[in-house]
Amino acid sequence: MHLLSASCVCALLITVALLHRVSGLEMVVGLYGETLEIPCNNGAIKAEDAVLTKWKYDGGDLLVKKANQNVSITATDEYKGRVSLAANSSLLLSSAKLTDQRTFTCMMVLSSDIKEFPVSVEIYKTPASLEISDKAEELEIGKRTKLGTCVAHDANPAAEITWLKNNERLVADEKGISIQASVQVDPDTGLSTTSSTLEYSAKKEDTNAKFTCISQHKGLTSSPVSFNITYSTENIVLQVIAQDPLVEGDNMTLKCEADGNPAPTSFMFHLKEEVVKVENSDTYTIMNVSRDNSGEYKCSLIDDPTMEATKEISVKYLDINLSPSGTIVKKAGETLDLTLQIDASEDSKVSWTKDNVKLDKEPKFTKVIFSESGRYECEVTMGLLSRKASFELVVEGAPVISKLIKQRGEDGKHKVLICEAEGSPKPAVSWSINGTSLDESPFVNGKITHKITVVPTANLTVSCTVTNEFGADSKAINVSSYTLEDGDQTKLVVGVVVGLLVATVVIGLAYLVYMKKSKQGSWKTGEKESGSSEEEKKLEEKVEENSQKAEV
Repeated sequence: MHLLSASCVCALLITVALLHRVSGLEMVVGLYGETLEIPCNNGAIKAEDAVLTKWKYDGGDLLVKKANQNVSITATDEYKGRVSLAANSSLLLSSAKLTDQRTFTCMMVLSSDIKEFPVSVEIYKTPASLEISDKAEELEIGKRTKLGTCVAHDANPAAEITWLKNNERLVADEKGISIQASVQVDPDTGLSTTSSTLEYSAKKEDTNAKFTCISQHKGLTSSPVSFNITYSTENIVLQVIAQDPLVEGDNMTLKCEADGNPAPTSFMFHLKEEVVKVENSDTYTIMNVSRDNSGEYKCSLIDDPTMEATKEISVKYLDINLSPSGTIVKKAGETLDLTLQIDASEDSKVSWTKDNVKLDKEPKFTKVIFSESGRYECEVTMGLLSRKASFELVVEGAPVISKLIKQRGEDGKHKVLICEAEGSPKPAVSWSINGTSLDESPFVNGKITHKITVVPTANLTVSCTVTNEFGADSKAINVSSYTLEDGDQTKLVVGVVVGLLVATVVIGLAYLVYMKKSKQGSWKTGEKESGSSEEEKKLEEKVEENSQKAEV
């Protein structure tokens, strides 16, 4: 047994109390197919206070209950086997039907009074299902088309259907939207089936829109449906599918796109002077393009040539010619003329490197020298496009010694002789003496450096000779022995001694001249010679002292 409550029924049961009075008559709402409890005066009179309790309706009695006796079922019609009495004197009616929508009366006989309590019954049923049928295969823009029919089966009261698009209510305007509803009643059950047909004029933005229908029965919504929206082509676009930039030798694919639905599958491609019809494809490929393929291209619809798209296509190209190229052999002092020709579709930039080292400017060779030997490369760039060309310059000639020097060894006991020379092919280096720790630098750009270490025991003149197939060159350098050169301090002492000896000789000569003059004067003046003797002794002592210093 189930007492109908607001929590178990839909919207109507939530807003309507289980029991209420309409014009003084109590009402109870039951669910179709469920057991309905019809109260007797809501239990205001206790069952044990009644001498007799009877339930009846306009068709006769249903049951009687006397005090201290069992319930007696008196129904003989459709209610036989469907009615019973609850402990609180309520009538229990199983398998509620629409025919149960009538007034039932509870009569209670008391010891001093008789009371009757009529109750009106309504039966409520939600639709068995809500679904959209007879759906259109597609919708055409601007043309009102039957979208589908929403059906709510077996409901009471009859379902009221509302159409939604993307959860927004659709309202009939008899222009782009038309909604027609109809209700059919089952003669056996009395339940109603509501059908609502929507005619709709689609728009382009309705692509992927979701249409649903709902009824006033809470929570009942159909599954969403979407439709293919068809419309004529309004715009056409020509695309170029190729590498960027498009350069000579690349492949280029033209793609024609139209916004119609269904999209066109065949197009006319206007290839400069030629028109190509392409069916069941929207692309056309041109292989191995050249600069001659630059120009204006078009594509159009086969059934409407006025619907066309245009694209200007430019094939980039960059050609360079470097002359001379390869390996270039020149004699030292000769002239090399370079010519770089550039044929480009746009402005380009040129850069140079020599042996992978960037140069500040284009190389010029008025008179080639050995150091200019090497690999030269130019790179011409135009945007992302680049071309390279190179040549190898070999400068040949008889070797020339550019430098011949000597240096002290790190230990101070050796001398390092360095001979630098230029020439090509690589010159052979030889010395006029044998040395140790021979060291030869790599031969780069026609230059070579050769070193030897020597320990001279006497003054020497050493020669460096360089030779190749074109000639030879030789230079000499004087090398002193370390026996003489290591006595720098001795040289200073010897110089001092020599200076003192010279000073002694000068003083001695001055003394002799002085004595000679003194004697002559004394003879003439008759002066005593005693003074002269004393001065002579002092001078002799000075000479002797300077002589001793000189010996030291």
